[in-house]
Amino acid sequence: MEIPRLILDEAEKRGIDIIDLIARALSLDPSTTTKAHLELAEKSLNEGESLIDRDPEQASEKLYKAAEEAIKALAITLGLDEAKKASEIGRWTAQLLFDAVDNTTDRLGRREVRWWKSAWFLHVEGFHEARLRPDQVRRDLPDIEALVNLARSISGIS
Repeated sequence: MEIPRLILDEAEKRGIDIIDLIARALSLDPSTTTKAHLELAEKSLNEGESLIDRDPEQASEKLYKAAEEAIKALAITLGLDEAKKASEIGRWTAQLLFDAVDNTTDRLGRREVRWWKSAWFLHVEGFHEARLRPDQVRRDLPDIEALVNLARSISGIS
């Protein structure tokens, strides 16, 4: 069964994370929920990369979505409080995502903050403001790929 676009759009507008909502309703284990977020991250990454030259605005949003899903997967895998809070309230706020990035960076000692800032830049300047050219979007692609790859690696899911 496919979820109607109207429902998905309304959930997105309200900031509801469909994956976490369904995972909670089904009492899924964290590993399964992580896999779902990673699957969406991979899909968004591939779609975003394929759109860069013909639609940099949509490419920016898809790449941001890939990074967002990667952060969610990392937060769940690492058992961060932000993942628990998002599950409790049924949505991920921007603040929870930024806090999850900070806590992930503190735990792993890597460059997640820089990678996340690239994603946020794409989200704001590339999607909301529609100011980026294809070459500018492509410049941030390696950071998004690195974040998705890190999430896949840390979660142990190939």
